[in-house]
Amino acid sequence: MGLTMGLNLLLLMAMVATNILSLYHLSSTVQSPKATPTAQPVPDHLLHQLHTIRSAINHLTRLQHPTPTASSNAATATSSASAAVPPDLLLYSQLSPIASSCHNHPDLLHQYMNYTPFSMCPYDPDLAETLILRGCHPLPRRRCFSRTPSKPSSSLPLQPFPSSLPDSNVIWSKYSCKSFSCLNHYNPSLGFDPSLDSSRFSSYSSDLDLPVPQLLHIARSASSPLRLGVDIGGGTGSFAAAMKAHNVTVLTTTMNLGAPYSEATALRGLLPLHAPLQQRLPVFDGVADLVRCGRAVNRWIPDTVLEFLLFDADRMLRGGGYLLLDRFFSKGPDLENKYKPLIGKLGYKKVKWATANKTDSSGIKNGEVFLTALLQKPVSK
Repeated sequence: MGLTMGLNLLLLMAMVATNILSLYHLSSTVQSPKATPTAQPVPDHLLHQLHTIRSAINHLTRLQHPTPTASSNAATATSSASAAVPPDLLLYSQLSPIASSCHNHPDLLHQYMNYTPFSMCPYDPDLAETLILRGCHPLPRRRCFSRTPSKPSSSLPLQPFPSSLPDSNVIWSKYSCKSFSCLNHYNPSLGFDPSLDSSRFSSYSSDLDLPVPQLLHIARSASSPLRLGVDIGGGTGSFAAAMKAHNVTVLTTTMNLGAPYSEATALRGLLPLHAPLQQRLPVFDGVADLVRCGRAVNRWIPDTVLEFLLFDADRMLRGGGYLLLDRFFSKGPDLENKYKPLIGKLGYKKVKWATANKTDSSGIKNGEVFLTALLQKPVSK
């Protein structure tokens, strides 16, 4: 009995001594860390982006686990259902990144993600575009089925310039017009009548025009053929349609601002990219032969945003590729004093540079001018 107790006491003392030695070793290791190389300073713009991302995560965390306060307890009972974060928003935020600007519009984001998984999606294209235009792009993915027209036409146009577009392939509920003919009646220049568009990029009527056959001839003469292109702000895809007739593939960026531009583009056998002007386009570096900026790119775009847009076009273009500014408009003095130097930062060769007065009511009132410029990217820098 006494021997057993003595042995147990000895083992206990050994275990205590071992733990004390372990703690001593651990504390000495923590207190005397190995020298680490000096970290490089983080640029201010990256710190700002990290702060923005952290704010978004913190916002979602607070919404998931709200801290009760004296002032909020009274409102909790009535607003808990509406304030709760949709489960799929929290799930998606754990799986994939969400654009940092989304946290600035939590109510819109929650509304967009507040749906029943594995059922029909809400018909909310306006809400989606509102978020996109506010920088919440790309939008979170959803696990629901997109709505389609109830009785779509079984025969789709095979040519990019059909005589008409089928109305039954569009959901018209959110538009004041309920047909393409209605849109054409109020504004024939929108491009919803492809038959009227067929000669738009093939004829020459002023120095501002650059017909597609002439553009292709210029590229061939410079041993820089056109095969792949991006049309930024391409509306209903008329430029892409004209290029398709010459076996050139052009991706069109467009938004459904007041009319079904994306659906019209797709009905012509062209691919619409639902992306805003202010976002980096999901096209790989140095693969495009041509980037065109249509009338959507104009003086209303803030200068810094326009500068980033032009350099994103440069990123997509291969050496020897072309940037086409098609009827860019601005105030006359601004073209010379502001936009010409901005465009000049690219260091491109001027193949065409033509200007003319903008003669509509807005152009006359504001003293605006049009610019059509074809610029070639250097083969190497």
